[in-house]
Amino acid sequence: MFRFVRFNSFLTAALVLSLVAGCRTKPDEADKKDQKDKKEKKEATVIELHMEADLDGTSDNLPVTVGNDATIRVNVEKHPFLDGGDLDRADVVVDTDGSFAIRLKFKRRGMELLDTMTSFYPGKRVAVFCRFGAGLEHNRYIAAPVMRRPISNGVFTFAPSTSREDADRIVRGLNSIAEQIKKDDTFP
Repeated sequence: MFRFVRFNSFLTAALVLSLVAGCRTKPDEADKKDQKDKKEKKEATVIELHMEADLDGTSDNLPVTVGNDATIRVNVEKHPFLDGGDLDRADVVVDTDGSFAIRLKFKRRGMELLDTMTSFYPGKRVAVFCRFGAGLEHNRYIAAPVMRRPISNGVFTFAPSTSREDADRIVRGLNSIAEQIKKDDTFP
């Protein structure tokens, strides 16, 4: 009276496994957020601007070397006068001859600090300290340009002593942090 229908054992096993495992074709929002957070942590960059200082024997300043080859030695204030918290945007600027520079555009407070420091200390260097990489493992002074005139527009451009790839990583990390700060500063 009953008729047994044959089942394909492989098809049945695949069906059961897909039901048990809960096959997902698209990642949910939590997975997307976790992936974005991991990428942002990898791209995090810390930047600080330190003004050149006279070697006065106090603990307020220290001698540093700039770049991988340490060709520039400069004595700087230990505490930065400006950092990434005041950054609005960063870009890599490429010249027609293939050379590149990093351009930092600061928000109002940063613009005022940059104007003040470059106005009061003409002829002094501004040492750029940077920490970047997945675990912020790259940790060094990457530039120390001489300030010939006041910077009143809030745009600080310098040629880093890094590779172009590292300059791109630095800029991505700075923009990632700047965007996060903008999100945190907005009111709901």
